[in-house]
Amino acid sequence: MSEDWAAVAKAINERVNELGWKQRELAERSQVSQAIVREIQNHTVERKRSDRTLEALAVALGLHPQHLLAVLHGRIPPTLGQPRENMEDAVSARLAVIEQRLTQITEQLADLTELLRRNGTSRD
Repeated sequence: MSEDWAAVAKAINERVNELGWKQRELAERSQVSQAIVREIQNHTVERKRSDRTLEALAVALGLHPQHLLAVLHGRIPPTLGQPRENMEDAVSARLAVIEQRLTQITEQLADLTELLRRNGTSRD
């Protein structure tokens, strides 16, 4: 599976903006060098980073420790409070994505059903 460093940069930048932080503050809070934070945020150098680096950034940003790893690998990020998953287990990762998508579809169907009921076009 390919790695999406642009998505990681986007996720970090969105969260930094939400928090109103500067790059330097993220570097200090995560204990990751400002040069590495800059490279990741600006997506200027695409190279393999330690899982611990991404975890430190995620924790500093108030995200689940595996949030950025999930983004990197195109998975749905876990929310705070969820247990850590074995991200190397492809079956678990795929099941999590499928489960999330089914939840979204179920919610959309419920919304459509309610809309049809309100409009009197339901066939119940």
